[in-house]
Amino acid sequence: MSLIPRRAAAAVLAAALSLGVAACGGDEPGSTLELTAALPEQVPTGATIRIGDPTIQAVLGAAGLDKELDTAGVRVEWANISGGPQSIQAFRADKLDCSAVADIPSLFAAWTGTSTRIVFQSVTVDPLKFPVYQLGVAPGVNVTSLADLRGKRIAYSAGQAQGALVLRVLQKAGLTRKDVKLVELTSTNDSYVTSLGTKAVDVAPLSAQYVRVYKAKYPGATAVDTGIRDDASTLYCLTKSVQDAAKAAALRIYVSVRTKALLWQNDHPAEYAKLYYQDSQGLTAADAKVVVELTGAKGIPATWDNAIARLQQTADLLATEQKHDKLDVTTLVDRRFEPVETAAAGTRTVTGDAS
Repeated sequence: MSLIPRRAAAAVLAAALSLGVAACGGDEPGSTLELTAALPEQVPTGATIRIGDPTIQAVLGAAGLDKELDTAGVRVEWANISGGPQSIQAFRADKLDCSAVADIPSLFAAWTGTSTRIVFQSVTVDPLKFPVYQLGVAPGVNVTSLADLRGKRIAYSAGQAQGALVLRVLQKAGLTRKDVKLVELTSTNDSYVTSLGTKAVDVAPLSAQYVRVYKAKYPGATAVDTGIRDDASTLYCLTKSVQDAAKAAALRIYVSVRTKALLWQNDHPAEYAKLYYQDSQGLTAADAKVVVELTGAKGIPATWDNAIARLQQTADLLATEQKHDKLDVTTLVDRRFEPVETAAAGTRTVTGDAS
């Protein structure tokens, strides 16, 4: 009987241990998960996800859903971050794993060298009845239809949802950038309201609830509907966070809980108005109630197919109009989380999501 030399035996033992870790410990903190691999079922001890998702953060306790995160061993570090520019900056500084945004940030992250994946999609149940944006019109300016935009000065922010909306509005109106004057402005509702009120611009996209504020502040102010679907809502994450097996396991739980939280919002509009818009955002009770009524119920799509198709159309438009590289948006979407979301919604998914 031959004996294995001590050095060779040590190598064999190390290899065996390595294989054991790969087989049994793939979801340990820091271990890598291929983007094609199944999401881990168990959340390892110490799994933490850093998330900017203020609306969900506000309702978890009231909905009792924070207990589901705790039971599953998911630890969330909440970040006071929202919107594309803030989230992309935080991603680059490695201060954030995921953030709730519209669809445009995932495109601009890709175009500016930050790799992300969309892990959650939601829609407005009746998107054209409850638009996210309207076009605010400066006092004294005559715009009652999209055709009236010709020759107007329009507030524009290239890297945000409002900027994409302006381009889509022009496309629908049969106009080009040469038919209007796009005025580059920092895209915030406050800055747009001020620019409209002081007549620095003729038209600006405003969140639907801000239209009310704008009209109250400036006599003669008006607004028109775009007639364009603008309800894209996602949770997107750093690709390397999704590739971290422990974080991916925690995200699987979070996506499920987030789904239930959105449905809870629909079922408890008064409580949601108080928790988020009144207590967190500082609105009056009356204004908080109006905002919830204006924004409409949120739905979980039965499939992400239509949302992805709309994202591709937007990416193609922005690539043409803003001189970006062509982009295949399927590379930005992690569809492993799609069945997690639909399973959590059960029979309450929204079908026919193609308007």
